[in-house]
Amino acid sequence: MIIRRTSSAPWAAVLTMAASIVAGCQDPDQTPDLNAAQDHPAYLRESYDKAEYMVAMRDGVELYTIVYTPKDQSRSYPVLLYRTPYSIGPYEPDKFRDPLGPTSEFDRAGYIFAFQDVRGQFRSEGDFEVIRPPAPEPKGPMDADEITDNYDTIEWLLATVPNHNGRVGQWGISYSAWQTVMGMVDAHPALVAASPQASPSDMFIGDDWHHNGAFRIMYSFSWLAGNARRRDAPTTERSGSFDYGTPSGYDFFLEAGSAANIDELYFQGDVPAWQDFMEHGTYDDFWQRQNALRYMDDVRPAVLNVAGWFDTEDFYGPMSIYRTVEADNPGLENTLAVGPWLHGGWSGMTGESLGCIEFEQPTSLYFQERVQFPFFEHHLRDAGDWSSPEAVVFQTGLNEWRTYDAWPPPGIETTELYLAADGTLSFDAPTGGAEALDTYVSDPADPVPFSAETRTTLGHLWKVEDQRFASARSDVLVYTSDPLEEDLTIAGPILADLRVSTTGTDSDWIVKLIDVYPDEAPASGACDVPMGGFQMHVAGEIMRGKFRDSFERPEPMTPGEVTPIHIDLRDRFHTFRAGHRIMVHVQSSWFPAYDRNPQTFTDIYHARPEEYQVATQTVYRSAAQPSHLVLGVMR
Repeated sequence: MIIRRTSSAPWAAVLTMAASIVAGCQDPDQTPDLNAAQDHPAYLRESYDKAEYMVAMRDGVELYTIVYTPKDQSRSYPVLLYRTPYSIGPYEPDKFRDPLGPTSEFDRAGYIFAFQDVRGQFRSEGDFEVIRPPAPEPKGPMDADEITDNYDTIEWLLATVPNHNGRVGQWGISYSAWQTVMGMVDAHPALVAASPQASPSDMFIGDDWHHNGAFRIMYSFSWLAGNARRRDAPTTERSGSFDYGTPSGYDFFLEAGSAANIDELYFQGDVPAWQDFMEHGTYDDFWQRQNALRYMDDVRPAVLNVAGWFDTEDFYGPMSIYRTVEADNPGLENTLAVGPWLHGGWSGMTGESLGCIEFEQPTSLYFQERVQFPFFEHHLRDAGDWSSPEAVVFQTGLNEWRTYDAWPPPGIETTELYLAADGTLSFDAPTGGAEALDTYVSDPADPVPFSAETRTTLGHLWKVEDQRFASARSDVLVYTSDPLEEDLTIAGPILADLRVSTTGTDSDWIVKLIDVYPDEAPASGACDVPMGGFQMHVAGEIMRGKFRDSFERPEPMTPGEVTPIHIDLRDRFHTFRAGHRIMVHVQSSWFPAYDRNPQTFTDIYHARPEEYQVATQTVYRSAAQPSHLVLGVMR
């Protein structure tokens, strides 16, 4: 059903894309304004028509869709599709998005741009389900999910919108990237190019809601409060911001207690997804059905996966999607692009710095101009200069772009970095006996904060924050190398292999890899802060102890028993420069980025106050029990 069609109505104002793309699965109020430098709405008004539709899916639910078509109908154009839960506004017929494509280059090249509110969000009909899983097979003719919604939308576009060239591309960041991934499953034949950018893949193992079973309570609360409340009818209005009643999220979540208390205290049944989370505290069918990696065995469009080294929301997702598509679809063009960005930071910003860390070049512009635009131009209209690289990755530390035929790059040498005596690190295996160990006391009533800042929401920049605030705590073990005599470059996965024990029956284990700047390091031009001694967070990850052997079947830890804990710190490509030192942190809380482990074996979502107990943690570094990191080193 056509709602209305506009031609050259006057432009008045535009809605910035910041909340819908870089926000991704983050709160819009935490998102930078990405379009401050854009200045071409007049060109858009003169060059494009805007039409609004309700598009019927196979089950009869109608999804609100806006299509921008070039006024010049003398030639045909490819279609670019963007589906989102964050609003495709502006909804007024005389107002345009700016830009229409991922960058203004697409606007000027000429595309048909299609935007759609996913079912249950904003002006679309239906019910919204957070990360709606694919419908069970075999599907009936009326069984709808995000896969079929993508397919039906493309089918409608090709049948309805004139002057297309028969080729469709799809892109998105974060939740919209996950929609793009669903579009890649049983893809419409016209979908020839897809770019999922910071897409989640598994919400229990490594993306927005959990990492290795540890609940990201601060982020999940803010996202669900702002994006997943019940609604009575389609709307153009966003949910209002939540009033925490305090500037300190640390205090807010500490006082709330266990995660299940949140619903009674604040949501009161208004956020169904929170209740769903509380009922599924292990990696059961609820979470497994959402796992996008299960559906990647027959991908047909060319794929451009995009990730940011400092993405605090979805880094596991794009890396795992890239690897799975690569393994399950031999011969398919499957490119990985990773830069020094926060969540969605490659879109709309120049990318010359992040926090106080400088990259000495506009990294985002490089991606936009050398990777993203050529990829779509090549596949959607046989234009541009695209060489189909396997991996385009930014090397932090040296601050250089590299292109490789594989990721990780060939020639990586596996190297062990051992936790050693007196808070040191060594590339030599330990020789000590049973006395070679370190201990600390972990108190759930005084958890280690994830940030030195006082804030109520997670934010985007905490992974580039100076880690000296954590190094100073007695419940964080710190191991530091001597200054390096020459550059050391690591590439690919980083694995932590700990040997630990606890006086409790469960515990979280967090390992962080840090680059310590020399004392004489110059001040940062990005934030005018002295960088001498700066502790740059390179990689870090958490493992919930009870899931150490199985995410489906948790087991308690035996008090006092030496236990191996394996933690995947995910991929990195970083050079520790000569004169810098390598540092490792080991701790048992990262609050409230992650909820508190009571340190007793229990259902943590519903833990009672008396179940939160102090525990003494021991990390072993003997010849028999050598705690260490496994690094891929480029020689």
